[in-house]
Amino acid sequence: MARYKVPRGTKDILPADIRRWRFLERTVRTVMDRFGYEEIRTPVFETTELFTRSIGTDTDIVKKEMYTFEDLKGRSLTLRPEGTAPVARAFIESNMAREKPLAKLFYIGPMFRRERPQKGRYRQFHQFGTEAIGSPESYVDAESIEIFYEILRSLGLDGLSVRLGSVGDGNCRPGYVDSLREYLREHESVMTDDQRERAERNPLRILDSNDENLAPVIAGAPSILDALCDDCAAHLAKVKHYLNQVSIPFTQESSVVRGLDYYTRTVFEIHHDQLGAQSALGGGGRYDRLVSDLGGRETPGVGFAAGMERIITVAEELGIPWEERAGVRLFVAPVDSEAEPGIFPILSTLRKRWFADGNYQTKNLKTVLKHANRARADLLLLVEGSAGGECAVSVKNMKSGEQTTVSLENIIDELEPLAEQALAEAGREEN
Repeated sequence: MARYKVPRGTKDILPADIRRWRFLERTVRTVMDRFGYEEIRTPVFETTELFTRSIGTDTDIVKKEMYTFEDLKGRSLTLRPEGTAPVARAFIESNMAREKPLAKLFYIGPMFRRERPQKGRYRQFHQFGTEAIGSPESYVDAESIEIFYEILRSLGLDGLSVRLGSVGDGNCRPGYVDSLREYLREHESVMTDDQRERAERNPLRILDSNDENLAPVIAGAPSILDALCDDCAAHLAKVKHYLNQVSIPFTQESSVVRGLDYYTRTVFEIHHDQLGAQSALGGGGRYDRLVSDLGGRETPGVGFAAGMERIITVAEELGIPWEERAGVRLFVAPVDSEAEPGIFPILSTLRKRWFADGNYQTKNLKTVLKHANRARADLLLLVEGSAGGECAVSVKNMKSGEQTTVSLENIIDELEPLAEQALAEAGREEN
């Protein structure tokens, strides 16, 4: 018997397991690349205040789960329990906004929380996630959901559903929190002392509870969706519109509030229908105050995180084989305002097969070419609209300059030979 054993709540990833891990990581990077997201790597430990300030002092993470220690100079440091706050810190510290009006970032790496170990849940665990920092627009929320959905779909996980909600903003959430607090006071008899304290300090935390004794109370609580201000309601409606455009199934649920203090407006989770009560594979939302709370300029952001151990365990249980898929680099741009509404669904269609980035608003051709070159595109798709809503798509080979037209209805099939030709001219093979 081994003299030393792996610490409780941790796990060796042995050579026999690495194939699945590497496939998952490759799939994440492939999809992120198609959506134009760049990888960022932050330290595994940070100043403790970064997490207490961003996550919230009343969260279980901060109160019970963080691995915090003092260095030799008495400075309090913490192993990172989540990825968003470190990325936001790096965004501020590197002055990233100067070069990237919309910073589209992703990460893959270990996180640390001291919680009760159970199947698929460890004290050192691994997450991948995105952070899109710089835009308040609802299409960025929808894009974050679509990226997560597409990664899971690419891994063979069908039967997925999005649970979508909103936690409002500084205009409408305070009033709702007051009404929720009053409601919870009427049910204090079924709460523990800790839950009663939490209901007073931050009642939204109660809605995020897994305590079965509180399930009837949570079910009868007033819905935050009924309390949204006009701006928050309109933002949520646009997110739903974009998800409908790309046929991502979702349900709108007031119980989706997420567990961290920095969320505003959109929140979401993705679930697998075959997994029963513990069906969540990950989630995220918008955090428009986080960057300013950490000392930066007021900058909106949105992202998600997913547990890699959880996804690997689910794939193994469902017996899903994992294989690579191929790709090519495309850039899509509207040439007039009539074409702009169609860009989001066109990009979604192309990203099922290849890398695809693009502009959502009309730019002059010189700017479009600059953006396409920056994206290292092989093919540039120029989309022209019409008063009737139909779109014409012109495809330009960025190396040869050859240009042809494809139909929107059969765009994947008609692009295949053009993509193969572009890859051959570039001297690359599909991977």
